[in-house]
Amino acid sequence: MTMIVLVTATLFFRLLGALLGLARFATWRASAGHGLAVMLVLTASAHFVPPTVTFMPNHADMVAMVPPFVPYPALMVYATGALELAGAAGLLLLATRRAAGICLALLFVLMLPANIHAAPADVPLAGEPATPLWQRIPEQILYIGVALWAAGTTARRTHVRSTTSAAPAK
Repeated sequence: MTMIVLVTATLFFRLLGALLGLARFATWRASAGHGLAVMLVLTASAHFVPPTVTFMPNHADMVAMVPPFVPYPALMVYATGALELAGAAGLLLLATRRAAGICLALLFVLMLPANIHAAPADVPLAGEPATPLWQRIPEQILYIGVALWAAGTTARRTHVRSTTSAAPAK
């Protein structure tokens, strides 16, 4: 579901840039940053949803994903949800996009153990079977890549070599 949200939102924003000429969405990189922000708002919301809500992942589902070695799992779920929301907001502002993308990539790396733990522990989300590990890890790698790309850290740098030529002597 998160992958569909990321791709759909990115395409939507890029379409706004191409068809309506909105400068904010003039590039795939900017559109992907906004798409990732939409996805993060969706995923972060699950961190705060009460256990009585069953149509989407909820706080209890998120707590069950936390590996046993992590202290204060309920608090960690709230903290990661807040960090996802902060990262989403940071991606929307050009001044903070680079820092937000880098911090989100780091957050995705730190949350990888929870995703790895959830698969073999068969932790269901919203009553659905656990997502298999072969799907979770590539998705997490993709989110890291999109965060870094949106941040502009993966831009290809070209160096222009300046040459000075001496004028011929007369």
